[in-house]
Order: sequence, then structure tokens, then C-alpha cells
Amino acid sequence: MTGPAIAAHGLRKSYGDKTVLDGVDLTVAEGTVFSLLGPNGAGKTTAVKILSTLISPDPASGRISVGGHDLAADPQAVRAAIGVTGQFSAVDGLITGAENMLLMADLHHLPRREGRRVTAELLERFDLTEAAAKPASTYSGGMRRRLDIAMTLVGSPRIIFLDEPTTGLDPRSRHNMWQIIRELVTDGVTVFLTTQYLDEADELADRIAVLHNGTIAAEGTAAELKRLVPGGHVRLRFTDPAAHRAAASALREATRDDEALTLQIASAGSQRELRLLLDRLDTAGIEADELTVHTPDLDDVFFALTGPTRPAGIPDQPQETAR
Repeated sequence: MTGPAIAAHGLRKSYGDKTVLDGVDLTVAEGTVFSLLGPNGAGKTTAVKILSTLISPDPASGRISVGGHDLAADPQAVRAAIGVTGQFSAVDGLITGAENMLLMADLHHLPRREGRRVTAELLERFDLTEAAAKPASTYSGGMRRRLDIAMTLVGSPRIIFLDEPTTGLDPRSRHNMWQIIRELVTDGVTVFLTTQYLDEADELADRIAVLHNGTIAAEGTAAELKRLVPGGHVRLRFTDPAAHRAAASALREATRDDEALTLQIASAGSQRELRLLLDRLDTAGIEADELTVHTPDLDDVFFALTGPTRPAGIPDQPQETAR
């Protein structure tokens, strides 16, 4: 495959008079994690269904390529290159974990010996060997999710769509899933991830796109997106009211809270800015009891971009500057 793993231009989808996707452009590099964020109903799952050939885009959409294959001209080749783990588990609870895996091997037309070999390897890789002979209905949520992804990997896809794969999992199971995703990418697999957990995207994604009102509101690395949102600051806390007053006099641009004995200074949190601030305090002979740095996180980005109004300082089309 040459070029990006996924490239969609002007992706559109409407249901009656409701527009779900309104000219979305997506480019996903091979061997990376691309995360699509957005509020409920933003169209994340619709995008996954289109890119994985489960539903068709509107005729007005531009060219869509997945795995180097044209989605419209050769959907079967696209299906052969991808795996999909949807929001809801595809595991059959009435049969065992091993039988679920062997069923997928049959669906991929693997020879019996090859199917058993692949099944054994994947069950071991996902730490499911001991539970392989038990009905899947007895599995915990984390185990079912691991089995779900193991089933997705039976056909050795080079591109995997994970649609909110950790929803409902406990923190330990979520972190186990993160490790599985990292290992997939290390093996050269491309992962298209949708999630409602912003820390998950921050932790895993090489690039992130925020989907809102049917369009991409912003796209870039986590660091690039965070720089779009103002509001970083340094907070100084004092226990001595005299020291607090002296610091407020020395740092006149600070916002002071006399009751809490704190000062807040706008800052991007860079090393240079912190050094200058500490030098000013040292020159004035003042020492704060506590210093904390707040920089915008993906929560701030998400709320800023998907809220009813866009805060000042964020361009209307920030995705073009973040590419």
C-alpha cells in the first residue's frame, strides 16, 4: 500500500433532512492511531460505518480510499484489508471463546489447521487461553472486549476500526486495552479509534480530529489542539498574608484572591516563562508555599470546540492551521 491508510474527501451522509456528515475530510497515516472525537450524535459511528463499507456515503461525497482501495469501486478489497470492532460486542455468548474464534476463522475461509493455529496464538496473546473452553457469557466485560478484538484480528487486517472500544470497562481493563492498541500499532497496524474518553485519545492518538455539527472542528496532534485554547496559568499559594500582599505588589498583572491567599498569572507554562516568574519572586525576596501550572487539556479543547459558542482566539477553521 502506498499513500495514507485512509483518505476521505468531502465525506457526506444525510438521513432525510438531517445532515450527519457535511463534507468531512480525513487522512490517516499508515501505522498510526487516529482518534475521532465528538459529542453523542456527532457522526463518529456513521463515519466508521461508511469507511468500513457497512453503509454507503451520499452520492455527493468525494473519493474515499481505504487500504489503498477505492471504496466505491472495490469495496470487497477494502473489506479484506480491515477489521471492525463496533460499540457493541460481536461475541456470541452461547458458545465458548475458542468457538467464537474458530467461527471467525471459518468466515475468513482459513484452512482448518491454519484456523486452529491462529486461534491458539490470539487466545494466548490476549490472555484468554484459560477461559477459552468456557462460554463467552461467563466472561467479564474486559475479557469480552479482548475476545472481540482477537476475533477482529483473525483475518490479519492492516487497518482496524475501534468504535468506542473501552466504553463501560473498569480502569484496569481500559489500561489493558490501551496496551493492546499500542502493541497493534507497533506491529504496523493502523487504528482508527473513536472514543468519548478524552484521556484515551490523549494517551494513544498520533492525530486527533474533533467532529462537531457534521464537520471537523479541529484536527492535529494533542499538543497542537491544546495550543488552540487559551487559559493556561500559574497559580501561587501563600500561607503568610504579608507574603501574599508583597507578591501581589511585585506581580501586578496577577489576579489575586485575598481570601484564599492565591495569585493567578496567565502563562503557557513554558520553562522560560516559569523561570522569569521565579526570578521576579527571588528578586523581590518572596517565596510561594505552593506553585501549580495549569495548561489546557483535551477536555478544555473539547468543550471549547463543541460548545454553543467558539471562544475568542480560536479560528473558525483551526484544522487547516493544525495540519
